[in-house]
Amino acid sequence: MSGRRRAGRVSEPAVARKNMDMDVRKLDAARRILGAGTDTETVDRALDAVILQGEVTEALDRLAAAGGLTDVYPRPARSRRARSSH
Repeated sequence: MSGRRRAGRVSEPAVARKNMDMDVRKLDAARRILGAGTDTETVDRALDAVILQGEVTEALDRLAAAGGLTDVYPRPARSRRARSSH
C-alpha cells in the first residue's frame, strides 16, 4: 500500500478473498475512470469512493440539521400515480 491515506482507512485493512460475478463492462469502465491497473485495485478504489461519498453526504446532512446549509433544490412533487400506488 502506498504512503498516502485513503478514504475510510485508518490502518492496514483486513483482507478477504472474494469470488463474485461482475459486469465486465462496468468493471472496465470503473478501471478507466479510477486509473486502476487491476480488478482488485479497481474494486478497492471504487469502494473507497463510495465510502467517501457516504461520509460527505452524512457531513452535509449534519450541517443541514444544524441549520448551516440551505437546500436550494426543492424536492420534486410526487406524481398522482406514484401516490395512489402506495
